Amino acid sequence: MSDRQTKAQRRTENQRRAAERRAAELRKKRMRIGIRVGGALAVIAVVLVVVLTQVGGSGSGTVPPQLKNPHVPVEAIPASMSSTWVQPPAGSAGPEGIPVPTGPKLASLINAATGQTVDGVQCQAGEQTVVHVHTHLTIFVDGKAQVMPYGIGIPGFQAVQSGQGPFVETGSCFYWLHVHADDGIIHIESPSNTQSFTLGQLFDEWGQPLSTTQVGPATGKVTVFFASPGKKPGLYTGNPRDLPLGDHYQIQLVVGTPIVAPVQLTSWGQL
Repeated sequence: MSDRQTKAQRRTENQRRAAERRAAELRKKRMRIGIRVGGALAVIAVVLVVVLTQVGGSGSGTVPPQLKNPHVPVEAIPASMSSTWVQPPAGSAGPEGIPVPTGPKLASLINAATGQTVDGVQCQAGEQTVVHVHTHLTIFVDGKAQVMPYGIGIPGFQAVQSGQGPFVETGSCFYWLHVHADDGIIHIESPSNTQSFTLGQLFDEWGQPLSTTQVGPATGKVTVFFASPGKKPGLYTGNPRDLPLGDHYQIQLVVGTPIVAPVQLTSWGQL
């Protein structure tokens, strides 16, 4: 009897040890799977960081000083102007989340550049995103909003229709300065983090004149407002061609009268 009990005890002990070995092997297997999955997630995270750093907009933290510190000499807007100006009309958000002006196109793209280098700005097969920032431009002629048309700086552009309006996705090439939608957003997408750009270069790509007395086909006295991030709009009295383009700068050109109060974006969405 005692011998049978001893055998039974040994059998129970062997079964217990076998169960412990199986449990240990299962734990090791789970650990190996966890390490592989964790490693894969880590690689994905690194890739996302790299992509966001290279392709991201002004939030990527790689904006060079010349595109975020404009050093534009502006004057305080005189009370005589602000007391008589009219308020800009509200617009509906376009495909980039920025309000689209309600009005005619200031000018067509009939004279726009078709791929040749313009003022040192090249047109390349893909968008260059070493630097990728955005400037907002609004234009008024005799108090009425004008649209800067999508496709400037994108020869052979193809626009898709979104629920918020057309948006240019492709083209035969992309100038470092270009426009995807009718919302006045100028994309500055450059392969260089040392180069700076001006509004005059964009107008030259567009094939339209720009001066203190002319904006595209519209002629008359041109009132110019400029604002950099965190600053109130100021009155700029120099040549608007010289205005810098950069990270969340806001430019307004007003031809003739009445003067329209500066449009001020309070949200840039993902731009």
